[in-house]
Amino acid sequence: MPEPIQQPPNRAEGDINLSPRRKRWAAEHIDKQTAALLTQDQRYFLHQSLSTPCLNAIKGSEGIYLEDLQGRKIMDFHGNSVHQVGYGNPRVIEAIMQQLEQLPFCPRRYTNQAAVDLARRLVELAPHGLGKVLFAPGGTAAMGMALKLARYATNRHKTISMWGSFHGASLDAISIGGEALFRKDVGPLLPGAEHIPPPTQGKCYFNCTDEAHTGCTDYLDYILEMQGDVAAVIAEPIRWTTVELPPKGYWLRVREICDRHGALLILDEIPSALGRTGKMFVCEHFDVAPDMLVIGKGLGGGVLPMAALLARRELDIVGDRALGHYTHEKSSVGCAAALATLDCLYEDNLIQAAIDLGKYALQRLKAMQDRYPLIHEIRGLGLYFGVELRQHGEPACDQADTVLYHSLSNGLSYKVGGGCVLTLCPPMTITRQQLDTALDILESGIQSVS
Repeated sequence: MPEPIQQPPNRAEGDINLSPRRKRWAAEHIDKQTAALLTQDQRYFLHQSLSTPCLNAIKGSEGIYLEDLQGRKIMDFHGNSVHQVGYGNPRVIEAIMQQLEQLPFCPRRYTNQAAVDLARRLVELAPHGLGKVLFAPGGTAAMGMALKLARYATNRHKTISMWGSFHGASLDAISIGGEALFRKDVGPLLPGAEHIPPPTQGKCYFNCTDEAHTGCTDYLDYILEMQGDVAAVIAEPIRWTTVELPPKGYWLRVREICDRHGALLILDEIPSALGRTGKMFVCEHFDVAPDMLVIGKGLGGGVLPMAALLARRELDIVGDRALGHYTHEKSSVGCAAALATLDCLYEDNLIQAAIDLGKYALQRLKAMQDRYPLIHEIRGLGLYFGVELRQHGEPACDQADTVLYHSLSNGLSYKVGGGCVLTLCPPMTITRQQLDTALDILESGIQSVS
């Protein structure tokens, strides 16, 4: 069978797993034992961009560290955004073990104390009005439930979402998502899935003359007026892959527009909620309450897949139909892990740590920007940062790739978004000393290409 033709890489959602630089890195850093396991992995798993073929093989994880088969420790500033409370958090592990001994699985038709306790806890923490909950085994599934509920609640099927956004990899989620990597060449998507440009601090698509990007929100207002039958506006409160923060007041204006046109506002905080930005939920930074909020990833404590849909009480209207009906809808073990995670966030003061360490890291990163013209912009919120590299006004994708592999060679892993944005997402349990070590590695990499 001939080798498949390799298309030019799409860099919207991370570093490329088929690049020549990755092959060179593997030749220099992967031993025979690891190479043999990676070969087996390629043999049995379907190949796809960003995962198989894999970079390396891991045998352990603890705190902020991964450990590969060769015994090397790697600071994980990627973690698929699941590791708010660190890997193997003792409180989370203990809760899981206790629940496994008592109630390892809860089938449908039954509830359990952990599920009820978690639902109550999330409602108590959520923005005002979000009084109902459904659990799901993953964020994509929770987003699917939100889309179905929006249709039932409005008797409309159209949606508006943002180009460049990501809401999951299933067919319904990529329909509202805006990344070509997931949408291109896949065929017909959900009808009525409209898109508009995203809000950013540094760019407006309609020649806005004010910092609020009124031109962009006016365009949303226009689309809702012209369509007339839009069920929901779906968006990430901050664009996670490239750390794009909206202008001040943007979401309040979107909230007002949605209310005026009878469209629901669904915010996707699957990777961003649970304290990492310095507040429990990102929408709290913008003083806006959505009609539905979708969370996931870190909810399972970096151990179990857990996600949740939080909705206004008034949207509890489809008791005679199924929104999710998932096998692990009220996972006793998953809910126990989530409850322990919430305990860690508050009782171990991790949200305050995200604020304090976030301010410190942002100062260090901005000092780097003063030293290296290659750094175009530093963006961040809490313990999440984006370092955008540009050269001669253009995205410095090759330099970003070089910096990434320099960092990997020195024990620091993170994601590259948009081809040129180094995104740093450490566990909230990180110490200042560990943070300094990671930033030293990053600066060394940037210096090497400057």
